[in-house]
Amino acid sequence: MSSKYVYLFEEGHSDMRLVLGGKGANLAEMCRIGLPVPPGFTITTEACNDYLAAGNKLSEEVTNQAFTALKVIEEQTGKNFGDKNNPLLVSVRSGAAVSMPGMMDTILNLGLNDESVKGLAELTGDTRFAYDCYRRFIQMFSNVVLEIDHSLFDEIVEKYKRKLSLIFDYEIPASELIGIIEEYKEIVQSEKDFSFPQDVKEQLIMAIEAVFSSWNNQRAIVYRKLNKIDDNLGTAVTVQSMAFGNMGEDCGTGVAFTRNPSDGTKELYGEFLVNAQGEDVVAGIRTPTPISKLQKELPDVYEQFIDTCEKLENHYRDMQDIEFTVEKGRLYMLQTRNGKRTTKAAVKIAVDMFNEGIISKEEALLRVDPEQIDQLLHRQIDTSVKLEPIAKGLPASPGAASGKVIFCADDAEKLGELGERIVLVRSETTPDDIHGIIHAQGVLTSRGGMTSHAAVVARGMGKPCVCGCETIKINMPAKEFTVNGIVVKEGDILTIDGATGNVMVGEVPMIEPTLSDDFEILLNWANEIKTVAVRANADSPQDALKAKEFGAEGIGLCRTEHMFMALDRLPIVQDMILAETLMEREAALAKLLPVQKEDFYGILKAMAPAPVTIRLLDPPLHEFLPDHTSLIIEVENLKNNNTNPDKLYAKQDLLNKMNNLAENNPMLGHRGCRLGITYPEIYRMQARAIFEAMVLLKQENINPFAEIEIPLVMDIKEFSLLKAEIDEVYNEVKAESNQELDFVIGTMVELPRACLTADEIATEAEFFSFGTNDLTQTTLGFSRDDAEGKFIPIYLDKKIILDNPFAVLDQVGVGSLMKIAVEKARQIKPNFLIGICGEHGGEPSSIEFCHRIGLNYVSCSPYRIPIARLAVAQAAVKNKA
Repeated sequence: MSSKYVYLFEEGHSDMRLVLGGKGANLAEMCRIGLPVPPGFTITTEACNDYLAAGNKLSEEVTNQAFTALKVIEEQTGKNFGDKNNPLLVSVRSGAAVSMPGMMDTILNLGLNDESVKGLAELTGDTRFAYDCYRRFIQMFSNVVLEIDHSLFDEIVEKYKRKLSLIFDYEIPASELIGIIEEYKEIVQSEKDFSFPQDVKEQLIMAIEAVFSSWNNQRAIVYRKLNKIDDNLGTAVTVQSMAFGNMGEDCGTGVAFTRNPSDGTKELYGEFLVNAQGEDVVAGIRTPTPISKLQKELPDVYEQFIDTCEKLENHYRDMQDIEFTVEKGRLYMLQTRNGKRTTKAAVKIAVDMFNEGIISKEEALLRVDPEQIDQLLHRQIDTSVKLEPIAKGLPASPGAASGKVIFCADDAEKLGELGERIVLVRSETTPDDIHGIIHAQGVLTSRGGMTSHAAVVARGMGKPCVCGCETIKINMPAKEFTVNGIVVKEGDILTIDGATGNVMVGEVPMIEPTLSDDFEILLNWANEIKTVAVRANADSPQDALKAKEFGAEGIGLCRTEHMFMALDRLPIVQDMILAETLMEREAALAKLLPVQKEDFYGILKAMAPAPVTIRLLDPPLHEFLPDHTSLIIEVENLKNNNTNPDKLYAKQDLLNKMNNLAENNPMLGHRGCRLGITYPEIYRMQARAIFEAMVLLKQENINPFAEIEIPLVMDIKEFSLLKAEIDEVYNEVKAESNQELDFVIGTMVELPRACLTADEIATEAEFFSFGTNDLTQTTLGFSRDDAEGKFIPIYLDKKIILDNPFAVLDQVGVGSLMKIAVEKARQIKPNFLIGICGEHGGEPSSIEFCHRIGLNYVSCSPYRIPIARLAVAQAAVKNKA
């Protein structure tokens, strides 16, 4: 039994999007509810996939079914395809299941040839109209199907307008249009070495094939990649009898939205052109008038259109984007689809439609894309301005920033303190650069990925960041970078767009963020529905307060190593690292104790009584030391100069100690709990700082709650050993202060072995927090910074992986380990607290997975908290039992 590849509009309905594409399904639905739609049929997405699989060959079965359906359209319209007296003309359009506006191809006025154009002229009594349609058809068909550059045709039209001293295409008389058509056909003969096809059946087959082929044109591929649309969906083809908007002053064409797509206001928003076809609106050949002018030009049509728009919005229960044509005073609907909108508009429309009783609260929450909320929280580039990017990197942290190019973190700090707006440009950033990042408006790096140091820190601070911009070549000695022949020197003004990855020379106009009342309403609804808590990754009281402002319910990760990077502390930390005896190390730790206590006091106070998860020191110690290569160069220079032997001895000694600390693979080396076991005095100092800070707060009648987290545990014995050390310190502080403190001790789960032995670790631990950045590295065997720069883009391109696993959680691999850990831990303790604090804690699809496996909370950078709040609510709605 053969497949059904072709559906008449009256045979379909809106639930057939995967088969008929969005356009075909919506045209069928509009027919079903009695709206005026020109007759037509849709060739299915299955036919497209068969065509592509067969090496771009249309099957005879599809062709036969299409021409059978065309016979029905002839009967419905009373016209005949290719007839020289009463010709049926059709449009051939693409339509994927997921809206991809402008990404694929369209052909209008198909069915015209040298004979049928005469019949159309006689039938309509308008020779100019007929030959204008033929001219348009030859140009579109030649461009879309025959792949001839449209500019060749445009040049001919412009030549005729100059000759006749005309401004608009529609002013060209019929006699001249005939001449244009002959020159068009000469272009086809010259470019393709064959005549423009006169057989209308051949035209239709070629057009269908071209639209199917356009599924794999470059812009469609890029659009699908950007919007994570499945490459295997394919496009449908809609063949529809033409309605003509270019037959005179009682005709026209337009595009309208049932609400304002920019701000969400409930008003008809769109444009209309009298005596025009749809391409004229899109191509900007003429300046359209606001849709409201239709009321004056064609009042009866306007009233009918208003009623139709209301009917469509109520039927689809969403804002509609509508294309229509008016032929001789009669309205025809050519397309409707859910309209694309800004985030600001999406929020307002969702709230308004709930208040109007059109949708439920749960549906309103699902109407806003959590990722788009970023647009509301950061300065953005003014989209009305034409941009000329000089380079493009990874959009690592949203928002936009302009400022002077500065290459050194120290200089960035100095200038930032003086009030200068600067953009820090580095090959890559390290923890040493934190002070420069703090004072920068934004960060641009030539290396590193979406979860590189620069990206993670910038997101945590809400600063724009573009990473991995490999086309820029930085010359640090000259303090400049070059890209495509352009030289940008230190002090030049640069603009970066962290939402797109674009880099521009000069200052670009920006828009400041404003959060509407509707946005607050939507997030309050999210709080009512969600079952997973949202915490923040925050390392300072300022971050904690910002997180609280955005609605954080606690701190899910406080990284103590970031506190060590302050310029006044770094020398003490280095003394501690380079100490050769326990006494020397404890002397340095004694200096760090009061500043650590101050840190913990501030962050615990800011969040009290909400929980604060404090991760004990995690990174390898060499990260706090000077750059190894720079130190080698400095030692060599001192040797050559031979002017300062004391300094040379000190630097040589430092280099020797750094060489002793060096590791081949530091991310899998001497870090995390391994540091605490090797140097227990470090973790004891940190534990004391936490407890003494809590004592101070208790004395102020503030009730802090600390979750002390031991990182990188692989075995229960590691955890037990360090937990005993922390408990011992607590008992000492308790005896000294006579204060009982509220705290728990848990671990960050970031190794596969920890997941597989979670039941053992849970006997002693009081909570788990998944560190999915490291868990992804250790599960996939990927070195994050190397993988993102070298082979992940290739893996994505070859479809080995669908997403960057450091940006979107690998639910099959890493997720399976997480699920095992959750199940094992809760076999031991049914109410065991488990969360996630990696970068995935702010990514919507990863958040939904966390909801499904039963995590208690997700934790993300402060500026992603609103995104996470909406995402956890959506997860609750989508997974409602």
